[in-house]
Formats: sequence, structure tokens, C-alpha cells
Amino acid sequence: MTIDRLARYTQPVPRYTSYPTAPHFHAGIDRACYAEWLSETDPENPVSLYLHVPFCDRLCWFCGCHTKQVRRYDPVTEYLDALGAEIALTAAAFSDRRRVNAIHFGGGSPTMIEPADIANLRAKLDNAFDLDPDCAISIEIDPRNVDGEKLEAWRRFGMTRASLGVQDFDPHVQHAINRLQSLEQTQLVVQSLRDAGIGSINLDIIYGLPLQTTETLLRTVDLALSMRPNRLALFGYAHVPWMKKHQSLIDQDSLPGPAARFDMVMAGAARLADAGYVPLGIDHFALESDSLANAAAAGRLRRNFQGYTTDEAETLIGLGASSIGKLPQGYIQNTTSTADYIRSVRGGSFATARGFELSPSDRIIGRLIESLMCNFSFSINDLKRAFGGDLGSLPVETARIATSEGAMVSFDGDVFSVSAEGLPFVRVIASRFDRYLQASKARHSAAV
Repeated sequence: MTIDRLARYTQPVPRYTSYPTAPHFHAGIDRACYAEWLSETDPENPVSLYLHVPFCDRLCWFCGCHTKQVRRYDPVTEYLDALGAEIALTAAAFSDRRRVNAIHFGGGSPTMIEPADIANLRAKLDNAFDLDPDCAISIEIDPRNVDGEKLEAWRRFGMTRASLGVQDFDPHVQHAINRLQSLEQTQLVVQSLRDAGIGSINLDIIYGLPLQTTETLLRTVDLALSMRPNRLALFGYAHVPWMKKHQSLIDQDSLPGPAARFDMVMAGAARLADAGYVPLGIDHFALESDSLANAAAAGRLRRNFQGYTTDEAETLIGLGASSIGKLPQGYIQNTTSTADYIRSVRGGSFATARGFELSPSDRIIGRLIESLMCNFSFSINDLKRAFGGDLGSLPVETARIATSEGAMVSFDGDVFSVSAEGLPFVRVIASRFDRYLQASKARHSAAV
């Protein structure tokens, strides 16, 4: 991999958890529009829920999430009351009572919630929706602020999968990102989850952190593998201090450069593959028996704002401040201000701040990009069958892009495929089809 090629293919581009991406959302999609969209969804189809908890008890400097540090529990209590109000508002906006087949709690840190409030939240969801008996319920867990009582409360809630943040076990890296978390803490939580019967455990690792080297990253990977999780994610650190001011506390000179990052991700992926984990998309790995690996093998792997998933629901309801939802008509996002969010929903209104209504062209390109991100390929004929035959200029555009990318891709007139050489750079290749990117003033993180 030459320096020139690295420079071209590690350029900043979106992560493509949606298309169009969030910087293109606008205020023209308001709370009235959202209520109308909800009422128009098909009552026969199940929905999935994402609940955002925008609080942490300490702030990690690398974090790119919408969250803030709180030292008292009172703001969490107030927020959970508002979350319950939004759950009721959403249920009332539907034309009929809806089934829920997947729930994801993210943050921030959902494990800040106290056991009594966890039980109360489940009661509010049961009052508003019909949760499927086999509903997949995923909880993001911070091993530093969870104990046996909280884990038991989440088990009673119905947790089926736990996702633990690891980032890096090296103490020097941990100090550089203000996240001190011992191996023993993580091992204890993993074992407690297994003892509680939680059948799927995911560990998140980040490469490209300050002071990190390929050697230290591989040590972290090996320690994570010693716990034999069902899934691992190997995310690239997104240094975006213009968006997340606390990231300016990280010494930028201590960050590894593009060549070092590329070496890290390739070495980390190879180590995981050697350990028997199937590579999925751009940054996920799973045991061959895992449902995510099964979905990928069957061509059913999906991608949304939580990353790679088996969730096939066409309606994803985002609940909480800053949450993003996707409906058949388009995307909506709640206000990021917790104060404004609480004020809106307590006043009986949705907290919708912006969104995007999908055009026929957006749906086609969105399906194409998702297929690239999940399968590293797409078929022109499949798109024609799915969208009624008229793809406009897309076949010609595809041929042009294939020619410009050379050995990175191939195109036979129907199937566009990313080559083995191009796999690490699929985000950049996907961006060639993004009809909004060039007009955007948004800044993004490095592709690798």
C-alpha cells in the first residue's frame, strides 16, 4: 500500500449508517410531519426501538456520542420521566398497537440507570407496545459503573445481548483518553453476564487512539479474545474536536498517522480471523455460530445507526434526546438538548428537530450503499427488480466509478464488487455514489 494510495483512500468520508447522512437532515421535517409518518406506517409490521441515555458518570475524552457527565442522579430521574412520556406519545401516534421485535439501549451509559428505574422503564414499554417473546434486547454496558444488582435488573428487563466498551487495555492509552478500566473489571462483568444466562456478548475495541501502537493494540485484542466474546467490533477512532470539544484534551501529536492506523486495523483483523472470528462489514467480527454471522452468510446483514445488525424492521423509533429514527418515509432526529427534549415531551409534543424525506433516488442509492457496506457488492439487476426497473443514470455512473477505481473494484455490467485490495476502503468507494457529499460542508472522520 503506497503512501499516495493511502492518502487517496483514507480521506474523511461518512460512516454510512444512513443515506443521506445526518448532516443533510433539515428542520423542514418537524414534529407534525413525524406524527403523520408514524400514523401512516403499516400496523402489520413490527417496529424496533432505540433508547438513548445521554449521561455518563465520567467523560471519556475520545467519545463522539451525544452525552454529558453528571455527578448526581437527579438529572437522570428527570430524563427518564420524559422518556416515559415520549414512549406514550409515540404509541398514541400509531394507528394501532404495535409489536416490537428489537430494542437497543445506547448512550452515554445506560448502566447508570438504577434497578428500580430499569423495571419502571420496562413497565412503560409494556404499557405502550407488545414486545415479542423473542424480542432482541441489547444493552450498552460500561463495566466501570455496573454491579450485580444492575445486571440482574437488566436480565429481568429481558436483556439478550450485552455490548461492553473496552477500547484499549493498555494503561498509558487509558490515561491518554481518560478511561481507566482494568482487565479484571471487564472479566468480572463478562463472567457475571454469562452466569446470568446472557447468550450474546460483544466487546468494542478502538484503534487509532493516542499512544497506541500495533503491538499494544494486538495485546488488547488478545486479552479480549481470552474472554471469547460472541462478537467483537474494531472501530477506528474518529478525532473530530470541531464537533466534540472534549476531544481537544487529547494531544493530537500522540495520535497515530494514516499508515500506522492502516497497519493497526489490518493486524487486528488478521488476529481476529486467526482466532476463528468471521469478518463482517467494515469493523465487526463474530463467531461462526453467531446470528450476525448467519445473517451475513444468508445475505441478510443490515446496517443502521447502531452499526451492523440482524434487525430487518422497516420502522426504527428513536427515543430520547438526539435519537435518530428511520421510517419508510424518511429519517427524523430529536433535539440534542436534554432540556429542550424534556420540555417538549412533557408539554405533550414530540421533540423532533430535523429529518429528511426520502426520494425514489435516495432509496435506490441508500440500498446500494448499504449493500456495499454489508456485502461489498451490489447488483444493478437486483436494484431494478426492487425499485421497478428505472435506475436513471445509475448504470452509467457505476461503470464510470468502476473505471476510476481501477483494481479496487470490478463491474461486469450487472454486479459491482469491491476487490480484496479495496475492502479496507469501502467507505471511500461507497462515497463515490453519494450524490450529496460534494455539496456538503460537513467534516468527517478518516475512512481507515
